[in-house]
Amino acid sequence: MVKVFIIDDSMLIRNILTKILKNNNTIVVIGEANNPLDAFEEFKKVGLPDVFILDIEMPKMDGISFLKKLNKENPVPTIIFSSMVNESSTKVIEALENGASDVIIKPLVLNDISMDDFKEDFISTIKAAAYTKSMSYTHFENTKKYKEGRKSNKIIAIGASTGGVQTLEAILKNLHPQHPPILITQHMPAGFTKSFAKRLHTLCLNSDVKEAKNGDILLKGNIYISPGDMHLEVKYLENEQYTCILKNYPKVSGHKPSVDVLFKSFSKEVKKNAVAFLLTGMGKDGAKGLQLMKETNAMTYGQDEASCIVYGMPKVAFTQGSVQQQVNINEIITIINEME
Repeated sequence: MVKVFIIDDSMLIRNILTKILKNNNTIVVIGEANNPLDAFEEFKKVGLPDVFILDIEMPKMDGISFLKKLNKENPVPTIIFSSMVNESSTKVIEALENGASDVIIKPLVLNDISMDDFKEDFISTIKAAAYTKSMSYTHFENTKKYKEGRKSNKIIAIGASTGGVQTLEAILKNLHPQHPPILITQHMPAGFTKSFAKRLHTLCLNSDVKEAKNGDILLKGNIYISPGDMHLEVKYLENEQYTCILKNYPKVSGHKPSVDVLFKSFSKEVKKNAVAFLLTGMGKDGAKGLQLMKETNAMTYGQDEASCIVYGMPKVAFTQGSVQQQVNINEIITIINEME
């Protein structure tokens, strides 16, 4: 049973979220407060939860200050639940930089909060955050970080959605130096991927992690994160050189950025030199693209059900025969580290 504590200055929001969670038999709301200072008093009665749902702008103490204090004393996975407005978006990014597990944007219309797709995403994100505490993987000793990359004809594509933030962190920070270039499409709101990339760059001592830019030349030891409002593709240049291409067009497979877009470009441009991993997430984004990659003799992997936080995207791909091998987090780390 996942224990949740909600901190939001809107009683209406707290009541709606509590009502949603009460209908799920794997989650229990152990408490709520309209500001962090009152929350600290509640902890003395009910104890700490497995996951916090945290707003940013609140009276007495803001969400960022709460996160900083919490992480110094008793780190607990925290989901930011905030309206995506200009004056708060920078603070949401700051929350991610201070250890927030994930971000959920409050629906613009309050009635939308009861929509089935929101409920499913909300509950899955909570489970993903809770899973962080029990996630285990092989630890590889970090060695010297290489500042200079080298051209490589082996390229990795990774797609993820719900639970991907935690899973990617577990994988990427255990990679050896000079690993093949990695392009990642993670479903995440626009404006937050730059902060996500910055956080990964700090955690991954053997990699240079950045938000992808149009024209980036792919180099060993480098990881490129798709911006939250653009589709990421790979393009072959010449002499075994590849580059990142960003394109701005409507959602594909229900998402922007889309994993299918990334994988499809790999099937056209990289072909047999490509390696793909489809990780945890809801829906079916990535399944079609993975099939195209398989047809061009790329290696295609899907995260297995046991290690997935949400066995959705990789399940669809596995069911349709696009996955050559199902793997867990430890195996993904090993596969990448053993690549030439």
